[in-house]
Amino acid sequence: MTDFKAYGYSCSVAATLDIIGGKWKGVILFYLLDGKKRFNELKRLNGEITQRMLTLQLRELERDGIVHREIYKEIPPKVEYSLTEFGQSLKPLILMMREWGEHHVEYVMEKRKNEA
Repeated sequence: MTDFKAYGYSCSVAATLDIIGGKWKGVILFYLLDGKKRFNELKRLNGEITQRMLTLQLRELERDGIVHREIYKEIPPKVEYSLTEFGQSLKPLILMMREWGEHHVEYVMEKRKNEA
């Protein structure tokens, strides 16, 4: 059993959220489940994300061994991002998050609307 406290986490959920949490990483991973994507394609799919933030998030996912960055020696240069084998291990989690959102987002939005 991993000693999460040795890594600065209170539990495995805290560790997971640190690695793939935040506003954009889960969305990036969701779109990469379909296969390789170029930077501008990810930018277009994610809509509101800035170029700087997408670059930062992809670099962090690459650093953590979740995303692979493939550079093709072409002119103009071509770069594609894909999930590594390790990154594929997140597929069940990402799909469960998608399913949860599909089933529960209306309920949560209604609750928030009633609070306002």
